[in-house]
Amino acid sequence: MILNHIWGLYAHPVDEWKSIDQRHESMTFALSHILIIALLPCAAAYYASAHLGWSIGAREATFLTQSSAMTMAIAMYVGIIIATFALAYLIHWMAKTFGAAPTFTQSLELAAYTATPAIMSGVAALYPELWFVTMVFLAGVAYSVYLLYSGVPILMHIPEERGFMYSSSVVTAGLIMMVVLMVTSAIIWTNGFGPEYM
Repeated sequence: MILNHIWGLYAHPVDEWKSIDQRHESMTFALSHILIIALLPCAAAYYASAHLGWSIGAREATFLTQSSAMTMAIAMYVGIIIATFALAYLIHWMAKTFGAAPTFTQSLELAAYTATPAIMSGVAALYPELWFVTMVFLAGVAYSVYLLYSGVPILMHIPEERGFMYSSSVVTAGLIMMVVLMVTSAIIWTNGFGPEYM
């Protein structure tokens, strides 16, 4: 069922959002979706960092030790889960402002399915060239934003005009959250918790 949603979100997103809305899935289902999907980029990042090496420009490939790559992959996994829950909380918190009254499960569904393309773009790490991973990630984020704009009016049961404003607010809050995450990561990285290179 989870794989059906993934295919549907890429092949016919509006119809898939309607299907998700009609099913009224449980919190467990939405949670299992994000727990499974988040494994893909983390596994790819671990393998690329420890076994393939990262290339930046014309320099030689850079490798992490296996223990360091595993630590980074686990931290990435936890970060994806926390970020998805934070996005779901923001969606739920802002709902009343735009005349919506979703359950937290609906907010989590919207956050999890919207984030899917951005998260899955992490599989691009299997070709560990910085320019390639960046381009794939930007494409994933762009499609995630499209899914958000198309999904909000359907899942939140509000008119499209209000859905546009709601989605724009969520995107803005999401960007702020991403900047906070990046700054936090940089602070942790520079205070002795960075990776070990081979």
